[in-house]
Amino acid sequence: MRALTYEGPGRVRVRDKPDPRIEHPDDVILRVTRAAICGSDLHLFHGLVPDTRVGTTFGHEFTGVVEELGAGVRSLARGDRVVVPFNISCGTCFYCARGLSGACEASNPMSDLASGVYGYSHTTGGYDGGQAEYVRVPFADVGPTKIPEDLTDEDVLLLSDVLPTGYQAAEMAGVRAGDAVAIFGCGPVGLVAARAAWLLGAGRVVALDRVAERLAFARRWAGAETIDLARVRDPVAALRTLNDGRGPDACVDAVGLEASGSAWQTVVGRGLKLVPGSAVALAWAIHAVRKGGTVSIVGVYGPPANPVPIGAAMNKGLTLRMAQSNVKRYVPHLIDLVRAGRLDGKGLITHRFPLEHAPRAYALFEARADGCVKCVLVPPRAVA
Repeated sequence: MRALTYEGPGRVRVRDKPDPRIEHPDDVILRVTRAAICGSDLHLFHGLVPDTRVGTTFGHEFTGVVEELGAGVRSLARGDRVVVPFNISCGTCFYCARGLSGACEASNPMSDLASGVYGYSHTTGGYDGGQAEYVRVPFADVGPTKIPEDLTDEDVLLLSDVLPTGYQAAEMAGVRAGDAVAIFGCGPVGLVAARAAWLLGAGRVVALDRVAERLAFARRWAGAETIDLARVRDPVAALRTLNDGRGPDACVDAVGLEASGSAWQTVVGRGLKLVPGSAVALAWAIHAVRKGGTVSIVGVYGPPANPVPIGAAMNKGLTLRMAQSNVKRYVPHLIDLVRAGRLDGKGLITHRFPLEHAPRAYALFEARADGCVKCVLVPPRAVA
């Protein structure tokens, strides 16, 4: 099959790889129909995540058609169209039984940090991802969701990660009727968090970024007010004007270590030693939110240390909530929102490329050029 492969920091190419095969009775093999590029893929692309191995196929956001089934699979049939959560969950372990599919201990038993994840580093299990013609999906009776006949693959593609992550971000922020909410980062997850904040009753939503096209997208797609970090020197002071000078009721950090990576993440990911950088967006969120407010963290930081003003958080009496999204918990509700037109995941897709052009797509997405918000790769065997 043709698949994107990691060739080292800053280098990916599409080449031939062996087709995946059934390895366990609960596996299925999908023919991939759509695969999105995520900001987290850029962390891998730049070599910022420890144990990202040459030859790995990226891609944790994908839809596909069932081509082959293991003997134990009961809920799927050949030809079913499915969307697959980015986190791999068994459905029965201690965490899955509590609805915490993002913490499944069976899919990544060698780590106590996260579940297995498709197309990420070997710290999350070493599973190949969906930026390819075919992908192996374990625990197939648990993860995949059949795509309703009235919805296209692109209607639901972002249910794999972006829509649940953004919605959970707003939910963890504890948004209540009339609240003022600040969203740091106008990438896809930040945009969904802004839209979800309105759905949960926010009275005012302010989004912050430094890319003019993304700020315009936030105003148009999410209905948010915006602050341009390329022009505003002190975003904390700007946000403190909300709530009669108290600051937002809640802040969402949808930035994390940033696509270009902090100095600390860069050197740790590449096995070097240097002085750590700082979690800038998170620090701004902590300092800007009102006393007694909530900071919701969905930006990716990874395992290395990140200096955080925890003293300010303690003295202000803040609630800090953070997690990888428990995708399976949200999919049924979000399908209803998509069908009702209240959450338009397809509307976030700005660019589509054939799989063979994946390196070009990565370059465009990394540069945030041409108004790029979300890139989708279309494999050659995809359903039109």
